[in-house]
Amino acid sequence: MSRAFEDFSIGDVYELGSQKVTHEEIVQFARMYDPQPRHLDHEDLIASGWHVTAMFMRLYAEEVLLHAAAEVSPGVDELRWLRPVRPGDILTGRVTVVGVAASLSRPDCGILQQRGEFFDEQDRPVMRVMLYGLMRRKEGLS
Repeated sequence: MSRAFEDFSIGDVYELGSQKVTHEEIVQFARMYDPQPRHLDHEDLIASGWHVTAMFMRLYAEEVLLHAAAEVSPGVDELRWLRPVRPGDILTGRVTVVGVAASLSRPDCGILQQRGEFFDEQDRPVMRVMLYGLMRRKEGLS
């Protein structure tokens, strides 16, 4: 069953699971989307911040969005890449609901504000983002 807007509360935390970062994925992503030397062939290879964000989004979609009455996202704020991500790093994601509000344009929906975080295996933050999502209300789910 999908979680509706009313099923989310401020303070709710959703653990997203983990993802191991590989050398091959870093280079493949860089070749396709961010072909800077640090992401392609540098001796101290690091993942593109956009790659890190895409990995986070995959975990977020699988753990939260695919189990919710999600509509669309009106955007994100405060996307920050806080430390380099290297091959072999294991990243663990988490989102925390920090705001809930009625949608002014869609009475059948509410807007969730969630803080997304990615941590390395030493529990150090590598990425933070503020996510906004439009979720259908229970009465609109029939």
